[in-house]
Amino acid sequence: MFMLSMQRTRTLVAATLILVCVSCASLEFTRETQTSGRFKSTGWAFTLFSVDFPKQALDIARENASDARLTNLRVESAKVSPDLGWADWLLDVIGVRRARITGTWGFSGQTR
Repeated sequence: MFMLSMQRTRTLVAATLILVCVSCASLEFTRETQTSGRFKSTGWAFTLFSVDFPKQALDIARENASDARLTNLRVESAKVSPDLGWADWLLDVIGVRRARITGTWGFSGQTR
């Protein structure tokens, strides 16, 4: 009886780790002109004992945006949440972080 419950526990732990270690990312583009527009990229990461799986959420979001290979990609804002300030170390023990970057891409024809 004890061996059966240990096997189920191991299976449950393994399945949970597989689900947690998989990163999630999304990317959204909106076109403003024929050659330019805006983008929003998000990335999720799981943290366990100060190690991010599979990597930091902000890196996932940035790599996801750059993989689109759009010209003149400019990041205007980047935010990682939750941000607990001085108590952020609590999320370094175990936690999930979400990063979102937004910006522009392409050439709008306007000078800045």
